[in-house]
Amino acid sequence: MKALRRFSVRAQLPAALAPLQELAMNLRWTWHGPTQDLFAGVDEAAWRAAGGDPVRLLGEVRPQRLAELAEDADFVGRVQERAEDLRTYLREPRWYQGQARRSSDTDQGLPTAIGYFSMEFGVSEVLPNYSGGLGILAGDHLKAASDLGVPLIAVGLLYRSGYFRQSLSLDGWQQEHYPALDPQGLPLHLLADAAGTPVLVGVAMPGGRTLRARVWQASVGRVPLLLLDADIEENDPDLRQVTDRLYGGDAEHRIRQEILIGIGGVRAVRAFCDLTGHPAPEVFHTNEGHAGFLGLERIRELVAGGSGATGGGDAGLDFDQALATVRAGTVFTTHTPVPAGIDRFPVGLVEHYFTADMLPGIEPARVLSLGREPSGDMFNMAHMGLRLAQRSNGVSQLHGEVSRGMFQQLWGGFDAPEVPIGSVTNGVHGPTWTAREIAGLTAGAEAAGSPELFGVSDALLWEMRGTLRRRLVEEVRRRVKASWLQRGASEPELAWTERVFDPDVLTIGFARRVPTYKRLTLMLRDQERLRSLLLDPERPVQLVIAGKSHPADEAGKRLIQQMVRFADDHGVRHRIAFLPDYDMSMARYLYWGCDVWLNNPLRPLEACGTSGMKSALNGGLNLSVRDGWWDELYDGRNGWAIPTADGVDDPERRDDIEANALYELLGSQVAPLFYDRGADGVPDRWTSLVRHTLATLSPKVQATRMVTDYVEQWYAPAARSAARVVADGFAGAKELATYRARLDAAWSSVAVAEVDASGGADTPVLGAPMTVRAEVALGGLSPDEVLVQAVVGRADDADELSESTVQPMEPIGAGHDGSHRFEAVVALPHAGVLGYTVRVLPRHDLLAAPAELGRVVLPA
Repeated sequence: MKALRRFSVRAQLPAALAPLQELAMNLRWTWHGPTQDLFAGVDEAAWRAAGGDPVRLLGEVRPQRLAELAEDADFVGRVQERAEDLRTYLREPRWYQGQARRSSDTDQGLPTAIGYFSMEFGVSEVLPNYSGGLGILAGDHLKAASDLGVPLIAVGLLYRSGYFRQSLSLDGWQQEHYPALDPQGLPLHLLADAAGTPVLVGVAMPGGRTLRARVWQASVGRVPLLLLDADIEENDPDLRQVTDRLYGGDAEHRIRQEILIGIGGVRAVRAFCDLTGHPAPEVFHTNEGHAGFLGLERIRELVAGGSGATGGGDAGLDFDQALATVRAGTVFTTHTPVPAGIDRFPVGLVEHYFTADMLPGIEPARVLSLGREPSGDMFNMAHMGLRLAQRSNGVSQLHGEVSRGMFQQLWGGFDAPEVPIGSVTNGVHGPTWTAREIAGLTAGAEAAGSPELFGVSDALLWEMRGTLRRRLVEEVRRRVKASWLQRGASEPELAWTERVFDPDVLTIGFARRVPTYKRLTLMLRDQERLRSLLLDPERPVQLVIAGKSHPADEAGKRLIQQMVRFADDHGVRHRIAFLPDYDMSMARYLYWGCDVWLNNPLRPLEACGTSGMKSALNGGLNLSVRDGWWDELYDGRNGWAIPTADGVDDPERRDDIEANALYELLGSQVAPLFYDRGADGVPDRWTSLVRHTLATLSPKVQATRMVTDYVEQWYAPAARSAARVVADGFAGAKELATYRARLDAAWSSVAVAEVDASGGADTPVLGAPMTVRAEVALGGLSPDEVLVQAVVGRADDADELSESTVQPMEPIGAGHDGSHRFEAVVALPHAGVLGYTVRVLPRHDLLAAPAELGRVVLPA
């Protein structure tokens, strides 16, 4: 019946079991095995039928069963124990609280709260608010922050259909289905005032309309996750669709979503803090450009004044002063290594929405200046994110390097290495992704003080890996059969699915989103060669593959169809399978059970690629192009690096070369090592690599390491900067804005003249001192308002410098016509042909880096 409206009814639990509701509504259970075991003990069959969802379990379990359990003193005791354990977890001081105490002693205080905004959050499959790596990373960020006690407030959107569910047609074409989600049946509760009235946040829309949203709250351990929901009666029908699905619709649909999460998200945070007494964020972390409009709302608060503004009180700042304040406390993370991955909107569309009604007191021209591309007709969300944040980063060391090159145009005159974009390599949440069998082994080894797992025998390690592989094989068989039934096959035709895959065969996994640059079908370049690897009589290989293509990506869908058609072949279908509907529940089986994790993107287009990290946590060995995180953490003993043909411009030839390298590695190194068994049946050399991977990679790929890096290297400095600009009635912000205005007025008159050198330049010997001098016209600026530098490095035929040494120059007196003379002594840094120059940059104590403002003057 098309008119059917679905809704969920939550169970009334006996008083003795009431804490089960508390446990179900806090998503800590998603990574806490004892709590999962407790829910499984309510009704094992119902727990499996509910897909491991305790909210659904409690709504479907028989009342008679609940009554029985309420009389079971042992079970009631376990319920009380688990509930008290959760309460202790939520209130006890953790790592961050210890750091905060120590930092307060040294006047280096950490922020009391951080706002973390992301378009998607992959906390659990029971809350399907994610599409892929960005969302899973955000979910792991929240879990690790909770474990560490980091005071995040997370903000996103609640999508009524989430991301699509994937199935296959008979000919292997991806089909999308959008299930309707009822928030009442999810581990969420509405943010409401003391009278129980749901909180609504509103954002002005063109035409005198208002986009309103209620706020659902999920509890991710200690972290509140606020999700805005526009599907309410107060909205016009088209506005109710703003939060219908993740990454759906056209540019207008997308900009409405990004306005809601950015501007509405800040308003939701203010309402949450007012109602709960939670400290207001001092630092805001924008996870990708989607939520970048949050900076505009914070500027509006400061221009308007009021208690919501950072620092409290009536700020009443002008735009430039407010911008300086917002930038100081903002961290921006970019996740894309290609311009095509950035959200861009026509300037006219941005002008249409950003009216005086939406952001009173903010001129639309100032909004456009933050994101307008040089061409003038497009508004770039990443450019705005970078301009609204004093601190920005990529998500691996290589991605930081790529990002500096990709956004170099915003810092004209600077070499890419000087662009102020750093990096924090992503991590994954160990308790979420590590199989219990492996976690037990590694925890025991750590307790025994054996970082190399010396206390665990090869035989036991191999046995555990075999157990996980067998579990994966069972899951593959189940899913292959279910997929064929969905594609139209009948039960009698599918007896063969009970024999697909072999628990004793080398198992390789490949699962991720399917944009073309990830090269799903690279392994199919030479299909006969792949077939021979799969069917090798002595050393066979089996491949389990999964992934979704964006609904609008026809090229990606064709790649999936090509893979499915190969896997459908009767001759190989017992050795290769494409499993549709890749999600977190499937991913766990793959990470646990695959011996090797394959990743072959087009380098350097993989920003990080955390799936291989999750495999490594379980003793999986990576077989990957050196891209993303693997470029910095591959050490020759934790897997294999696929050689890349980086200098080959022809994409077809490059794919052929790299596919051939993949086949060679599989056939000559990976498979022989796996099947080289000792007398006890254990592959000693293979388990040595597994042991090394668990011991050395596990600590480095943890999300707790990632969040610790953010706290120490990004959140704490941002908090210090924010405190400095808001102190004494925003004196720092006003000073910095005044300085920038002076800089803007004077910069065109700044010039470098009469550069010369003596000493080392006359008798050039490596390490010899060279004195560099220059006269600099400052256009009315004082010498302490600029940074004059001598730059000495290798000189190429185009007079470009590389491997440069940069030395600050000191003022030594007046020059001609009001200019100033500067001097520095530099030790010659290299042998060979060198060159030198002098440059001028802005200098102010409230700037985080000399290149921050993108201004530099070189000799004419």
